[in-house]
Amino acid sequence: MTCRIVRLGSPRLPGEGVRIGTVRRPPRGVPKERHAADDWYDVWYPDLAPSAELVAHARSAATDAEWAAFVRDYRAEMDAAGPRRTLDLLAALSRGASFSVGCYCENEARCHRSVLRRLLEERGADVT
Repeated sequence: MTCRIVRLGSPRLPGEGVRIGTVRRPPRGVPKERHAADDWYDVWYPDLAPSAELVAHARSAATDAEWAAFVRDYRAEMDAAGPRRTLDLLAALSRGASFSVGCYCENEARCHRSVLRRLLEERGADVT
């Protein structure tokens, strides 16, 4: 059993399990009933997405220092009680269930899902 970090909209891998969309907004122009069928996500969970303000900072981060500032600020958002409990829950579930979390960004290294990966690993999650 494991947690995978994926790009939403990419083809599902065998055994991937439930796909959780940790994004601020649903995919544009995609009817809700097509979200799972078209490999976007099974469950939309914006509680683990960066705030709208941080999304703007991430998109405009042109330097490593700007990206590091985004990471610091996003980690601070994820340290609030609600997100912290959700991350703990996902870490525990990863040891007995298969599921995935993801975002739309093409480059994981410059996407909040790279930070989610580290946050889950820090909590002992089984992350692929």
